Amino acid sequence: MQHNKTGNSAITVAITGASGALYGLRLLEALLEADEDVYLLISEAGRTVIEMETGLFVPEDPDEVEEILSEWFAVDEGQLQVFDRREWTAPVASGSNAPRAMVVCPCSGGTISAIAHGASNNLIERAADVMLKEQRQLILVARETPLSTLHLENMLKLSRMGVTIMPASPGFYYQPQHVAELVNFMVARILDHLGVEHDLVERWG
Repeated sequence: MQHNKTGNSAITVAITGASGALYGLRLLEALLEADEDVYLLISEAGRTVIEMETGLFVPEDPDEVEEILSEWFAVDEGQLQVFDRREWTAPVASGSNAPRAMVVCPCSGGTISAIAHGASNNLIERAADVMLKEQRQLILVARETPLSTLHLENMLKLSRMGVTIMPASPGFYYQPQHVAELVNFMVARILDHLGVEHDLVERWG
């Protein structure tokens, strides 16, 4: 089956150079399993961290990445689209065809700073800027510790703009036994905010 949904029904996932690549990859997998159309953006540092933390080599060519991941996750043609950080003609770069939501997962402190100040120096920053100006849902899965005053000020500034700041801090009250369970906890919280059905964790109570 070929996906032909309009851009504004898709969800953008951006993976930056913060530690926690597993969160981003698991989120991507869960969205594709839920039959969501996904635009994927990976920063240069994000590519490096993915390889360091998972052993998965991510080529620089977005078409190669799209082919590898589409085969890896067994998705329909067109369901996953990968864009280069300088691909300014991508739908995520314009409010006229902006996706319904964007998640930066994991999100580095540098990326948070750039978004908070409207830098738009690459496609991830521009895509987030579009979400802000179009008042669409933007979730940042912050992955810095400890947090400096600058980090906190930037997060507060974005929160006041309606951005959801979601630090990668999984809960332990359900006694997780494996790293995958901690990852699923965070991804489940993201999916809840996106309104995407899942069965990754048991509901409280």
